[in-house]
Amino acid sequence: MSRVAVVQAGSVPFDTAATVTKVVAQIEEAAAGGAELVVFPEAYLGTYPKGLTFGSPVGTRTEAGRDEYLRYARAAVTLDGPELAQIAETASAAGVFVVLGLIERAGATLYCTVAMIDAELGLVGHHRKLMPTAAERLIWGQGDGSTLPVVDSPAGRVGAVICWENYMPLLRTTMYAQGIDIYCAPTVDDRDAWQHTMAHIALEGRCFVLASCQFIRLSDYPDDYASAIDPANDQLIRGGSVIIDPLGHVLAGPLYGEEGILYAEVDLGQRTRSHLDLDVVGHYARPDVFGLHVDDRPKRPVTFASSTEARD
Repeated sequence: MSRVAVVQAGSVPFDTAATVTKVVAQIEEAAAGGAELVVFPEAYLGTYPKGLTFGSPVGTRTEAGRDEYLRYARAAVTLDGPELAQIAETASAAGVFVVLGLIERAGATLYCTVAMIDAELGLVGHHRKLMPTAAERLIWGQGDGSTLPVVDSPAGRVGAVICWENYMPLLRTTMYAQGIDIYCAPTVDDRDAWQHTMAHIALEGRCFVLASCQFIRLSDYPDDYASAIDPANDQLIRGGSVIIDPLGHVLAGPLYGEEGILYAEVDLGQRTRSHLDLDVVGHYARPDVFGLHVDDRPKRPVTFASSTEARD
């Protein structure tokens, strides 16, 4: 039996240092609550820029939009940077496994990424969003099959699928095939329908689902950025974090309209019990009819080959 936690909170928009401070405090709070694993929302470190257009209607870009992007890129982090090092140090001191949504800067491209940080080993895996949704494709690159890990944690085998990637059936199957116990779904999707999606995945994969959503207000944004957004109310993202067991029972949440931390007890024996009648990558599969090929090789746009050929 393990205790897990899901954080529902919002970034300090475009202020990475302040958000790191918030992450550290929330890890410590979750650890004090007995959690061995804690999950944070999508794009928590680096900001989810909901409502911004980056001055890019079809066929043109504006200078103001490029300035927006500059500010956004400066808030991104690298996987080997000081921000994750500080968070890993906190995770180590607290004895907590951390699943953290962030905006990763790799070269001149940004990715919507989830980092998996072990208390003893540090960064043990990361997942880059394979398919950014709609206008996200302007500001985020696409991940490849090399960042689809399921790794060991104190609570069980952990993997992450980000927001609307959860509507990609073959990606979900890839997670199930790797023996995922704790299916993490960092998101900013606050629709009522998201709850049905999370329950379906728990039932389909016979796994625990930990969905962590941001809660952020328009008033949290800097004034110059808030003026470019026109939501129906101040709640830009209203939350909806939830924890669900392998038979679709809600263990905690959904939480709306406030920041908070949800907790639940996870017994992997429930996974075994649930597989009596369904294992979509085992006895309920039909490999004679269906098959899935996953290419997990990294794709490099540029490669360099050094010649070792002896010259005359």
